[in-house]
Amino acid sequence: MEFLHDVMPVRPMQTVHDGQEIAAAKEVCTLHECNPKLVVLSEPDSADAENFKLLRGQILFVKDRKRPRTILVTSTFPGEGKSFVAANLAASLALSIDDRVLRIDCDLRRPRQHEMFGYPSKYGLHEYLAGDQELRELIVRSQIEKLSILPARSVPLNPTELLSSVAMKVFLEELKVHYQDHYIIMDSAPSHITAEAKVLAEYVDGIVLEVMAQKSPRKEIQRAIHNLGREKILGIVFNGYNQVRRSYHKYYDKYYKR
Repeated sequence: MEFLHDVMPVRPMQTVHDGQEIAAAKEVCTLHECNPKLVVLSEPDSADAENFKLLRGQILFVKDRKRPRTILVTSTFPGEGKSFVAANLAASLALSIDDRVLRIDCDLRRPRQHEMFGYPSKYGLHEYLAGDQELRELIVRSQIEKLSILPARSVPLNPTELLSSVAMKVFLEELKVHYQDHYIIMDSAPSHITAEAKVLAEYVDGIVLEVMAQKSPRKEIQRAIHNLGREKILGIVFNGYNQVRRSYHKYYDKYYKR
């Protein structure tokens, strides 16, 4: 197994000033075309971007537990926004801290990250686990200096088997060693309809669960938390509160953009 980096000691976390972060995001979008869904880049001073700063802060300064370095973002059902959250969380981390970030697309059924970050990638995690490609040939640098991406471009016939394979277990275990100076952000197919999220939950430090307001039944959310492991849940991100969202945006714009 080949890795892009040698083992490096973990340094104390250093963060950048909010103004520097916003300026860096705007510079990226000046030099590169940014997907509007990457709100931390396309609208770095918006209320949406601020929400990801809050989520980032809750992860970086978590109480009563060790700071998570490997994080899984998943949802209960499809269409709840977990790919959107995972991409923006990874970008937000890379913009704000001195450590590097590796974004791994583990949704082998509906891979989206290559589209979010604007890469017409033909190969990714599937080909690596199948032994067809070397890791260094698949990881790509994003527009953000400290963010790299391992896409999952092609859709295999056996996604559950690949993600529960010995190759995947070894891959994730060795990532923690060789990428210990990174934050690793993964996503998975929804936990209610596939087994992949439960498999990946075994190997990560923490889980962010995405929930769509007025869509996900409470019992199914509780079941997802139980199946994934309550002790690993870092928090739940609620999506779709349009009325509250509009009021908050109005307040945010009035207060911060005067």
